[in-house]
Amino acid sequence: MGEVVQMHFTTVDYVIFALLLVASAGIGLFYAFSGGRQRTTQEFLMADRSMSCLPVSLSLLATFQSAVAILGAPSEVYTFGTQYWFLGVSYFLGLLIPAHIFIPVFYRLRLSSAYEYLELRFNKTVRICGTVTFIFQMVIYMGVVLYAPALALNAVTGFDLWGAVLAMGLVCTLYTALGGLKAVIWTDVFQTVVMFAGQLAVIVVGASQAGGIAEVWKKAINGSRIAGLDLNPDPLERHTFWTLGVGGVFLMLALYGVNQAQVQRYLSSRTEKEAIMSCYVVFPCQQVVLCLGCLMGLVMFARYGEDSPLEKGYVKTNDQMVLYFVMDVFRDLPGLPGLFVACLFSGALSTISSAFNSLATVTMEDLIKPYFPNMTEAKATLLSKGLALVYGLVCLAMAYLASLMGSVLQAAFSIFGMVGGPLLGLFCLGMFFPWANSIGAVVGLVAGLAMAFWIGIGSFVMRMSSTSLVPTLNATVPPLFDNMTTTVMTGLATATTAKPRPTGVEALYSLSYMWYSAHNSTTVVVVGLIVSLLTGPMKEKELTPGTVFPVLGTLLFFLPERYREKLCCITPLTQKPKEISTQPYQMAKKDSSGATYCKEDAVTKDKETESDKAQTDDDDLETRMALPYCQLSSHTVQETAL
Repeated sequence: MGEVVQMHFTTVDYVIFALLLVASAGIGLFYAFSGGRQRTTQEFLMADRSMSCLPVSLSLLATFQSAVAILGAPSEVYTFGTQYWFLGVSYFLGLLIPAHIFIPVFYRLRLSSAYEYLELRFNKTVRICGTVTFIFQMVIYMGVVLYAPALALNAVTGFDLWGAVLAMGLVCTLYTALGGLKAVIWTDVFQTVVMFAGQLAVIVVGASQAGGIAEVWKKAINGSRIAGLDLNPDPLERHTFWTLGVGGVFLMLALYGVNQAQVQRYLSSRTEKEAIMSCYVVFPCQQVVLCLGCLMGLVMFARYGEDSPLEKGYVKTNDQMVLYFVMDVFRDLPGLPGLFVACLFSGALSTISSAFNSLATVTMEDLIKPYFPNMTEAKATLLSKGLALVYGLVCLAMAYLASLMGSVLQAAFSIFGMVGGPLLGLFCLGMFFPWANSIGAVVGLVAGLAMAFWIGIGSFVMRMSSTSLVPTLNATVPPLFDNMTTTVMTGLATATTAKPRPTGVEALYSLSYMWYSAHNSTTVVVVGLIVSLLTGPMKEKELTPGTVFPVLGTLLFFLPERYREKLCCITPLTQKPKEISTQPYQMAKKDSSGATYCKEDAVTKDKETESDKAQTDDDDLETRMALPYCQLSSHTVQETAL
């Protein structure tokens, strides 16, 4: 085995890398000192709800297109072939469902934090459980996202490890704490462009060196890297059409439907329509990203064939292989390795800046504001900036911890997947099942998390024990942390050797990682519903209007209305008032007596009540037609009480 070969950066590469950091910091400072100067929490955390569709969609794309994914997808395709490309099928439903179900519910309730929804739908306890789970997930994830690419870069190029981590961490903290969500979104746009440029450069130069795209394709077919449609329904198979196309939908929903980092972007859009449009714009962009990753893997295969740099011992892990390939392709082209590294770190920056901002929002809206309702706007804004700064430093601390963890690094990635599923289940339970109550929600979430960690840790331990005996290509290593595994990939020879099918608990541990999200979210929903039915389901009149999406009512259309009423299946979604579409939707809140009212000044409310009393019934009807739905329902609630 040879030593890890180090190829060094030229001055031009360092300059390009520095330019990326300077430009990102510059965008942050621009938004810190222009416009409203980030003086209100609304502007700092929600970008004044003034963003248009394109920046929001590119930002949505950049948030979870992390450096780890940029390194992971090509090495996945190089090792196993293009089966991974079928993940693109899951993007259809994975973005249509958030666009037409989650966004309308969240947007019309005028939330700042996705977890505010949980309080409106259930109660404060559920909200805090959701918030704490999310904070735990993001804090662990962001340290690894920062550390992993820096580690790979250090191994291949000798690029200073802590120099890279500190430079990224501090620049990111700077622009997130100063420029707020506007800065985060616009730097994401810039970083997305850099990511595309970096990947395209590698593919174009690599393909031309290999003799053109046709030649690359020919070599890939000869090396049987072009995968056909694998319709094997076995959930233990790592990648099949079903695991990627169906399991992937749940993974996408956990990321694009209910993750605070993404929900915050939808809510920062000018209108609900723009938020939905941004989902549609993300779709083609994601397909392009996926294709670029797959093409890069094929170009790598065309260059190295079966004898990978990993086997020759030039590099130690899969994620280093992509970097080695890039440095190899760009050997005589100064500046281009710098561009790819800038592309790589753009991925990391966009992910961690979103993490800082969403963590600051959640902490502010869910853990601080409810307990200090009288805090002044200036103080709240200052505190939000302080929180973004604190999370930035926590991220650096987590990166340091990640460096001590060694092979546990893979586990940190799976935690992100493990926690996403139960949170998706919690939101689905609230949004689709009107009779689910708060006890069911808490018990369901705990059950889902327990199941997630059981499977996650079990498969991790099982993999560790099997890799210590035989270096096989294991069934459940996701490309996310496939690239982090220290297992020796011994080519496809080991993949084709017949393995006995696992049974019992081992079969559960061997579940394809693409099904984790689906399995865990289903656990939450099933347990939540059973517990809710046992502890007394929620009555329709107890529901806050607008928190349930009437999907069951539509599905059970064949039932007589009285049965549907019993199942609370006729709760309509918050309606868009046509007459005064310009008037913002008010957010429904519960007062101490449990009646629902809207977040508005008491003065306007009194005036409204007076004018209501003064008007005749006909006029009253007209007024109602022009009221947002949650106001309308509050009137109804008061009247039924009378």
